[in-house]
Amino acid sequence: MTASIVFWCSALLVVYAYAGYPLALLVLARLRHRAVRRAPITPRVSFIITAYNEERRLRAKVENTLDQDYPADRFEIIVASDGSNDATDAIARGFGDRVRVVRAAERKGKEAAQQLAVDAATGEILVFSDVSTALASDGVSRIVANFADATVGCVSSIDRFVDDGGRPSGEGAYVRYEMLLRRLETRVNTLVGLSGSFFAARREVCRRWSSDRQSDFSTLLNAIELGLRGVLDPHSAGYYRDIVHTRRETDRKIRTVVRGIAVLARNVRMLNPFRYGLFAWQLASHKLCRWLVPFGMAGCAFANAALVHAGAIYDAAFAAQVVFYAAALIGIRTGIPALRIPAFLVSSNAAILVAWIRFARGDRITAWVPSERLAALPHAGSR
Repeated sequence: MTASIVFWCSALLVVYAYAGYPLALLVLARLRHRAVRRAPITPRVSFIITAYNEERRLRAKVENTLDQDYPADRFEIIVASDGSNDATDAIARGFGDRVRVVRAAERKGKEAAQQLAVDAATGEILVFSDVSTALASDGVSRIVANFADATVGCVSSIDRFVDDGGRPSGEGAYVRYEMLLRRLETRVNTLVGLSGSFFAARREVCRRWSSDRQSDFSTLLNAIELGLRGVLDPHSAGYYRDIVHTRRETDRKIRTVVRGIAVLARNVRMLNPFRYGLFAWQLASHKLCRWLVPFGMAGCAFANAALVHAGAIYDAAFAAQVVFYAAALIGIRTGIPALRIPAFLVSSNAAILVAWIRFARGDRITAWVPSERLAALPHAGSR
C-alpha cells in the first residue's frame, strides 16, 4: 500500500509540474485576460551591463547598446564591473562620456555589482542585460513601452537562439515550452520569473535590491510585493548563441537552481494563497513543483520497482520507465536528435537534484561565472 501511494503521488507531481500547470493556465486564459497596455513612451532609461573579465565581448555589447534607437538624451549606459582584473574597465572607459563605469573594489557577485549600478542610475526605468546578449535596435523602445501600463512593475524579454550569421537557429522544445508558459502567465496574472539576460523594471521595484540573491527572480517578487506584476513582451528579444558544451550548461543549470531555491527560501511567505492569491499558486506550480520533480522521478521509479507484478498497470509503467531512461542515457551519450527530450529531462533534473544537495550543504553561490555564450547580432529578418 505504501509503495502504491508513493508511486501515484510521485507520478502526479511530475505530470502536474510539466503538464498540469500549463493546462490549468490554458483553461484560466479562456476565463481571464489581463491585457498589457503598451504605448510609445520615453522615460529616462538606465541600461545596466554587468561584467566580470569580459574584455573579449564587452566592446561588441556596448556598441550594440549604443545602436539603440532610444532618444540619446533619455538614455544612459552603465557598465558594472564586478572587480574585473582584465581590460574590461579600460574598454568601457574607452567609450568616454557615452558610458559610465561603476566598479566593485572586490569581486562579490553579479547582484552586488548590479546594486552599485542601481544606486548610481538616474533612470525611471532600469534595463538589465548580459554581455552575451545582443538586442535589435528597437529592443529598449519595445520593452519600455510596457511601462505605459501602470500595473506593470517589470518586463521580461523572450529568448532567441541565433547562428553565426545572426539568423534564427530554431528554438529547442524546452525554450518553446517556457515561452508558452510565460505568455499564459502574462495573460492570466503575472510572470513568476524574468529572463536574466534581458529584463527591465521600474526604479521603485529595484529599491529593495538583494545584493546576494538572483536578481531576475528577486525583482519579480519585489514587484508583486508592491502590488505590481511582471509581464512578457513577445516583441522584445535577447539574441544569443546557445552553450554547446554540455558540462558547462549543466554547471549553469545547477548555479541557477541553487540561487533560485535561495530566493524562494527567503520569500517562502509568498506561497501563502490567503495573502498572495493566484500568484501563490503560480509560484508553487512553476518554481517549487518544478524543482521537486527529481524527487518525484526517483520516488516513482523506486516505488514502481517494488510494485512489479502487482498489476498490469504497474508492469506497463515500469517498462515505460525503463525505455524512457534507456533512451535518455543513449541520447546524452550520442546526441541523437530524436532522443533530445528524454535526455534533456533526465540531465536537467539530475542538475536540479545536485542543486538541492548543494543548497542543503549551505552553498548559495553569490559569486558568478559568466556563461560562455557568444553574443550574435540579430539578422534584420529575425526581428
